[in-house]
Amino acid sequence: MNKDRIREELFAMQDRKYRDFQAKLIPTVDPETVIGVRTPQMRKLAKRLYKETDPEELETFLNELPHKYFDENQLHAFLISEEKDYVRCAAQVNDFLPYIDNWATCDQLSPKVFKKHRRELLSHIRRWINSDSTYTIRFGIGMLMQHYLDDDFEPAYPEMVAQVRSEEYYVNMMIAWYFATALAKQYETAITYIEEQKLDVWTHNKAIQKARESYRITPEQKEYLKTLKRK
Repeated sequence: MNKDRIREELFAMQDRKYRDFQAKLIPTVDPETVIGVRTPQMRKLAKRLYKETDPEELETFLNELPHKYFDENQLHAFLISEEKDYVRCAAQVNDFLPYIDNWATCDQLSPKVFKKHRRELLSHIRRWINSDSTYTIRFGIGMLMQHYLDDDFEPAYPEMVAQVRSEEYYVNMMIAWYFATALAKQYETAITYIEEQKLDVWTHNKAIQKARESYRITPEQKEYLKTLKRK
């Protein structure tokens, strides 16, 4: 799959107003690298390419790292998310993670096949969370939030997240998001992390804020959480 042809398709879908708006939301990305393709169109393109393109040609694009444009990274994330073979998908994720430089691409990377392989995925998640890379850590926590707060929940999982210490805003925001979601889904376990102040002050208060904004938290729980804010 020729990267020039991919770029032509992306530029053909360019929305300049959306590009200017989007560039402001991803401050870690050079605005000059943002083409401005809307997400629904990007998803549709990824599905079509995955379905119609020879796997070897697809691999050519996925191996051409780093990409020049933000939108190419977005397409890359959506293509990986379509991969149906777990082993191949996990390898593609591991190859791509070091090149992710923004929260949007990180959060759009959500392989569908992972939900069928949660047991095998855990070893990858542990390694991702212990990485030195901002967006690899964020991705690992995001996968733990997405796949292990329901039937596969274990008390050891929030402990993994609580042990992360970072100066990076995009890591701490994901930790807060994780605990806000955990408070909605696994309240009895998650509330102890707030009560015992196991998170740094900023992340602790942000988790409370996000939880109190959630419709899945009861009014009584929200009032109690308000009393646990730290100064």
